[in-house]
Amino acid sequence: MRKSGFYFVFFLLAAVQMLICNYLNISAYLMLSILPVMILCVPLRLPTFWTLLLAFVTGLAVDLLSEGLLGLNALALVPVAFVRKEVIRLIFGDELFARKEDFSMRKNGFGKVALAIFLVQALFLAIYIWADGAGTRSLSFNAIRFGISLAAGWIVSLLIINVLAPDNRK
Repeated sequence: MRKSGFYFVFFLLAAVQMLICNYLNISAYLMLSILPVMILCVPLRLPTFWTLLLAFVTGLAVDLLSEGLLGLNALALVPVAFVRKEVIRLIFGDELFARKEDFSMRKNGFGKVALAIFLVQALFLAIYIWADGAGTRSLSFNAIRFGISLAAGWIVSLLIINVLAPDNRK
């Protein structure tokens, strides 16, 4: 996908995330977010500083334009942007960086992509739920919320990964 095409899809999905936050309140146990997979799929050629800034601005925009605490999504999304390249290096290897190409489900396989999504989703939710509870919710509530939100977010992220990280090979 060309650079401009990726950012168009990125901002459309950010708007979808805002709609999810505003209108999809199924349960107190479910916090559905596609933000971590969006940051995971940012092109590797973008320096970490700009990825951090993109994560912060996107998280803050979602916080401003949807219900929730101001800065909560930004707080949880910036660490995902910080560890993104290391997660990619750990799971996919250094070949992607050497060839300066992005990952995709077809090139790298379902298992590796699913694991990468699982890791960034887990990091995001751990920070988000910890900050959202702020010591007012029980550990069991937070653990159940984490598990349900992780499973749901992982499944939804797997469904949209091909939109964000398509295989450019013909």
